[in-house]
Amino acid sequence: MARPDKAAAVAELADQFTNSAAAVLTEYRGLTVKDLKALRRSLGENATYAVTKNTLTTIAARQAGIDGLDDSLAGPTAIAFISGDVATVAKGLRDFAKANPHLVIKAGVMDGRVLDADSVRKLADLESREVLLAKLAGAMNGNLAKAVSLFAAPLSQAARALGALQIQKQAGETPATDAAPAAEATIDAADAASE
Repeated sequence: MARPDKAAAVAELADQFTNSAAAVLTEYRGLTVKDLKALRRSLGENATYAVTKNTLTTIAARQAGIDGLDDSLAGPTAIAFISGDVATVAKGLRDFAKANPHLVIKAGVMDGRVLDADSVRKLADLESREVLLAKLAGAMNGNLAKAVSLFAAPLSQAARALGALQIQKQAGETPATDAAPAAEATIDAADAASE
């Protein structure tokens, strides 16, 4: 490969490291071309999966401000650059690796930090972004409903108590509580304001 081609490849890899939500480095030794096509299809539009040269990837990672990938860049390497939901792509890679043991997750990069293989697997255990947002919305909705009922309960109790006192006053009965004079004053003030 000529020098300008290498520089362009490094620039493209650095751009992908910078603009992707995450990247997962894998070893694909032993996978057939058919297996790699199936893997690319399973990742869908959320990620691109490409075989890379280790030396060019090392240079590109450094240009993107990522240090610590050197140990993971040994042997044949392919990188999944994730543009969509990270958890969904990590699940796809994990599931494909279970069915095809030749695919080995070596490391990952997320938010400029290097992740080991176990951390990438933990990302795969997360639920998708949509499910997490739905759970959050449900929890917030439940808490809002509780808050509304908590705020409405004292008001409705006070309204019922004032209504009962007003009925007792109109019937000419004497209220049975010590708070009756204050309640009567409130009712009298409300009656005076409405006249």
